Amino acid sequence: MAIEIERKFLVKNEQYKNDASEQVRITQGYLNSAPERTVRVRTKGNKGYLTVKGISSESGASRYEWEKEIPLDEARALLALCEPGMIDKTRYLVPQGKHTFEVDEFYGENQGLVVAEVELTNENESFDKPLWLAQEVTGQTRYYNSVLMRRPYASWE
Repeated sequence: MAIEIERKFLVKNEQYKNDASEQVRITQGYLNSAPERTVRVRTKGNKGYLTVKGISSESGASRYEWEKEIPLDEARALLALCEPGMIDKTRYLVPQGKHTFEVDEFYGENQGLVVAEVELTNENESFDKPLWLAQEVTGQTRYYNSVLMRRPYASWE
């Protein structure tokens, strides 16, 4: 069983763009957005992916994740079947110490939201925090992409 362990943070400036080693545009939708089992379809550059995620741990940092690459044309066809609300973002890969942060800059109804995630080998693993990290939001479900597609950042008070 593949367990994903990650911590999530807000980002306070655009310095991450200068530090990024690469960037890619991502479009994704959800065939199922139930918290117990999300099923996500994603196009990432010129590749397609199907991902299943389980419910998060109590801390919000760990959950089951299964992902398979699928043909791009199949991913695009599946996106047409997804629940209402697409996620559109650019992902920046930013090396920091022995880790790489994935920084997502959102567009559309989530414009203005920038979130950084770092994958860890265990929930207590230490990591170097770049100066552009702001408040930690690990486990705050409103920052989950599966929630942002239903309740976008633009609708928050």
